[in-house]
Amino acid sequence: MDDLTLNEALEELESAEDFLNYFGVAFDPAVVHVNRLHILQRYHNYLAQAGALPEAEAAQRAVYTSWLGRAYQDFVESDALSEKVFKVFHMHEPQTAFVPLASIALAPAATTGGCGCGGKGVCHSSAAALDS
Repeated sequence: MDDLTLNEALEELESAEDFLNYFGVAFDPAVVHVNRLHILQRYHNYLAQAGALPEAEAAQRAVYTSWLGRAYQDFVESDALSEKVFKVFHMHEPQTAFVPLASIALAPAATTGGCGCGGKGVCHSSAAALDS
């Protein structure tokens, strides 16, 4: 891959180990084995937040290496549950929802019985059922 441009090499990289080896980031295989997808997603997130890259390929390579090293280090110092990279880790957190009072419609009172069945047949909450 030494004869490829940075962009060409990036297209060839597939695994977290490929990225780490290509950019020369030293890593513990045990950490990568457990967190490979998390590392790559965090790396992607860091690059997305970084904004515009420098035009020079050497400077781009330095940015990529720096963010990849940081993404890997996040999972050396922490774990996937603490870092919560993927949406699935946020699904069980408390959620807040607002329901405006105007959207809550009260059912009209039934003419016979109080259950809302409309008096079809013998209603269990009708006066006749309550008297017996």
